Amino acid sequence: MDITYRALITELHGMLFGAFFILALFGLLVLLYRSVFETQPAVVTPRGRYLEQIYLIGLPVFGWLAVLSGAYIVYPWYRAVPPAGTVLTSTNFPRYFLLSNAATAGWHNIGMEWKEYVAWYAVIAATMLAYVLIRYGSAIHLHAEMRTIVITFATVAFLTAGIAGALGALINKAAPVEGGNIIHMTGGAK
Repeated sequence: MDITYRALITELHGMLFGAFFILALFGLLVLLYRSVFETQPAVVTPRGRYLEQIYLIGLPVFGWLAVLSGAYIVYPWYRAVPPAGTVLTSTNFPRYFLLSNAATAGWHNIGMEWKEYVAWYAVIAATMLAYVLIRYGSAIHLHAEMRTIVITFATVAFLTAGIAGALGALINKAAPVEGGNIIHMTGGAK
């Protein structure tokens, strides 16, 4: 089983950092929605509060890893400009390959444009959520308006990150980012 260096970095960006971020947002949403139906805020031990804070710190960390690795590592490979006369394939210059065909141009014009801009909002919202929940903890239970705002931000962050992740997976299927050294993952070099 072989993979190119750029494909490996792309997979880490989406399937590790991005997927963990989306899963953590979903877990946060479940906890926040559950709090709506609690009559008493949960009593959390100091150890439980510590673990909750680790979770809340990890949430935006994975989001920032996904967004920054996408914006500054994977995206420059995706948008590399082909030299004049280059035959475009789906793996050598993905952006230009998608734009070269009207049937696939939407993957860049809509999908990648969404990912380029809206994915940042999800991670910024997640950072805000982590700060508010670490700072105010279970006191949010006492303020219905604040809890509604937090749930709204968490829902928007989850939906935008989910859509960005799904579009990224589909774009990478249509025009994968490839290149660099080949990494032999099993069986050694042939």
